[in-house]
Amino acid sequence: MDFRLSNKLALVSGSTKGIGFAIAQGLAREGARVIVNGRSQVSVDEAIARLLAAQPEARVEGFAGDLADPAQIGALTARYPAVDVLVNNLGIFDPKPFEDIPDEDWLRFLDINLMSGVRLSRAYLPKMKAKNWGRVVFISSESGVQIPVEMIHYGVTKIAQLGLSRGLAESCAGTGVTVNSVLPGPTSSEGVEEFVEKLSGGQSFKAFEKEFFQTARPSSLIRRFATPEEVANLVVYVCSEASSATTGAALRVDGGVVRSAF
Repeated sequence: MDFRLSNKLALVSGSTKGIGFAIAQGLAREGARVIVNGRSQVSVDEAIARLLAAQPEARVEGFAGDLADPAQIGALTARYPAVDVLVNNLGIFDPKPFEDIPDEDWLRFLDINLMSGVRLSRAYLPKMKAKNWGRVVFISSESGVQIPVEMIHYGVTKIAQLGLSRGLAESCAGTGVTVNSVLPGPTSSEGVEEFVEKLSGGQSFKAFEKEFFQTARPSSLIRRFATPEEVANLVVYVCSEASSATTGAALRVDGGVVRSAF
């Protein structure tokens, strides 16, 4: 299938590793020109080098800056006034008992996980609408449907993303711009390794994975962590011309963790 992404300019926030990197790699493979983003120039340069080593023909460039910071978004939009594809992937998570989560953590999670997408969408949606073509994708989580007791603040930000995504899709009615959310389940990205270290009690990854899916996510049908590439495959499709009738949707790539037929 031709996804018709050649010459489209795509921005993937937080794309130097994990799911974001896999999405950037997938979009580049389909011919898009991709802006890789990370907080430091070193991390951006390393990610671009990794991507080009695997795909020498890829067209990639970088923007180093924390996109939870409005000033950095201003610098980004000065360099790139318009994009065709916006993937709001920037996000953090951290297991912590609810009673131990201070206001500062709540506000930090909301600023990074939610407000970065609010600000980037506000910056880029008007020109997508004027062009009558665009793709906005929020990388939410199955945690936005089933709040994880071990990180309630994270789940709340993911619920908020779902509401934001649907509302923005409504605002694009009748245009060639689509807005969707993609909901990964537990995924074996770099950040998950830190998550495992905090919760594993010294177990090996394989032992923890088996126990995790027996106790914490027993509804998983694949009974393993997904790979970033498996998540990216769906995101690349949603960013493509082929997905033109898919909008306002919450699309799960969760390994069947969410027990719902819908």
